[in-house]
Amino acid sequence: MTREQKVSTLIQYLKQENQGYASIPDPIDEGEQRRLLRSLMNVRYPGHASAEYEKLQDELLQEEAEEKGIVTCNDIPVIEQEYPCSEIKNSDRISLWRGDITRLGVDAIVNAANSQLLGCFVPCHGCIDNAIHSAAGIQLRNECAEIMAEQGHEEPIGKAKITKGYNLPAKHVIHTVGPIVGLAVTEKQKEQLKDCYLNCLKLAEKSSLKSIAFCCISTGEFHFPNKLAAEIAVDTVDRFLTKTSIERVIFNVFKEQDFNIYKKPFLLAVPGFF
Repeated sequence: MTREQKVSTLIQYLKQENQGYASIPDPIDEGEQRRLLRSLMNVRYPGHASAEYEKLQDELLQEEAEEKGIVTCNDIPVIEQEYPCSEIKNSDRISLWRGDITRLGVDAIVNAANSQLLGCFVPCHGCIDNAIHSAAGIQLRNECAEIMAEQGHEEPIGKAKITKGYNLPAKHVIHTVGPIVGLAVTEKQKEQLKDCYLNCLKLAEKSSLKSIAFCCISTGEFHFPNKLAAEIAVDTVDRFLTKTSIERVIFNVFKEQDFNIYKKPFLLAVPGFF
């Protein structure tokens, strides 16, 4: 079965599953067909799917992951190599990498989730929550739903939950809900963001994970100032690494603005930069 046939078959399954989508016309363009499939996956509520659907979906998503290219810790230099400095105590275990977090073949990637912990339901939305769930497959939302049903209430800010990675190159996803900032950042929100990083690290350590990649928690949709968020992230991680068995922490950024912001703490001790 060709990729186009796989996409078409998966679309038909999801349209039949929910008759409200039955009237949606099938696009002719291959790119638009793939976008429709992602949209239908994004809006799908948790629930069992047939073994045939999951098999076909998994084949497609794993093919796409291979095509995008899987990036491992060995492909990413540590801060010590890129920006030799003394101010970061654990520069031999911290990396900064700009790219798509769904390409990272690490023990866990961190998802900036919402309080429902079910992923983003907005079709093809640009948030990281949507990207991670779209690349992992519908099984990720199903596992999150099981966790939330057992918990019985919304996920508090600053806590962390772990799931499988499913079709992601990462073995696991650690989900955390960051603070949402209004007009100005409060001291409480600073502590909450710190808790996000700490609890993700503690959960990774408890789960015997050796590598973890953090996205920029609470920036973007949750409006936490990027520079302050980066300072909290780097300081919290560097302090934690002095007393843990975790071997590598990757700060993953997508925008050039965030890459330049994260570079600054690593460059401060490099002669000639500042």
